[in-house]
Amino acid sequence: MTKRRAGALLLVAAACGSPRETPAPNPPAKTAWTDPAPHQEGFIAARGARLDYLDWGGSGANLILIHGLGDNPHVFDDLVPALGGKFRVVAYARRGHGRSSKEGPFDTATLVADLTAVMDSLGIGKAHLAGWSMGGNEITAMAAMHPERVGRIVYLDAGYDWGDPANAAAFKDVPVALAPPPGALNSLDAYRAWQLAVFLPSLRDPSRVEAYIRDLVDIQPNGAVHQVPSDSVSTALYEALLSSHRDYTKVKVPALAIYATVFIDSTAGDSGQRARAAAWEQQHMGPFRIASMQRIKRELRGVETMTVPGSHMGFVFASRAEIASAMSRFLSAPE
Repeated sequence: MTKRRAGALLLVAAACGSPRETPAPNPPAKTAWTDPAPHQEGFIAARGARLDYLDWGGSGANLILIHGLGDNPHVFDDLVPALGGKFRVVAYARRGHGRSSKEGPFDTATLVADLTAVMDSLGIGKAHLAGWSMGGNEITAMAAMHPERVGRIVYLDAGYDWGDPANAAAFKDVPVALAPPPGALNSLDAYRAWQLAVFLPSLRDPSRVEAYIRDLVDIQPNGAVHQVPSDSVSTALYEALLSSHRDYTKVKVPALAIYATVFIDSTAGDSGQRARAAAWEQQHMGPFRIASMQRIKRELRGVETMTVPGSHMGFVFASRAEIASAMSRFLSAPE
């Protein structure tokens, strides 16, 4: 689900290129902005890549959060405080995303090696893992390959095999424009407005996603913005995603799979757009979600599943309280 840069799932954008950027006619005056989130930022080396990470600290067990395709770790800025400091929380930008290096490859084995490098560099021997959307690939493979380093895993609307042909078919017919119109690239303000209108229409406080949106773009000297990842990197990521298939049967650690009610926010757009989104959900995403839930229950022994209100594209924002409560309960449960 991916918007070629959108706040949500990040699964498709790579399939649709973005229009050519149009320079801003009058570059706006630069204003200082500081990320208010209580985390420390740093970089680590991983197999030739330089990975950006955020560390919120906290007491208790280690918890590593992994974002979706076309996303960045600031998507969790809003969720982490709701966990109440019960865990030592770290998130990082997957290669190709945010402020991390843009070099591939982007296959699951490489991404799992990157996750291992993050843990090694930060002195984390064992951790709980939570992945949003594409992040479900890493947590599944890591738990299967290195069970001794994984406590429990949480799928944040990520209990889908994105390599399933049903997914590819669904996103060929997705009813929303996942690439920004040219005008949305004229400035950070224009890009922010487009993001909020298309992917987070129910969000009432834009400050909750400011750091996230700023890491979705590179701001040019003239004030225009370029999306991150670039079109070429997004395409490579999307192709890697579609060629990756999960093997839940190899996962032996406890797992929780949280699903959103719908994929696209039902309040986005005009009545015609909402009707098309509802029809697409009924024809494509609804059946894919049901089949995915049935499969994960069948193949991942003892998995706990639940559904929370909201959409995939605004998942950790629309249902923050429910998600944080479920994660805290599950991850704090006795072995």
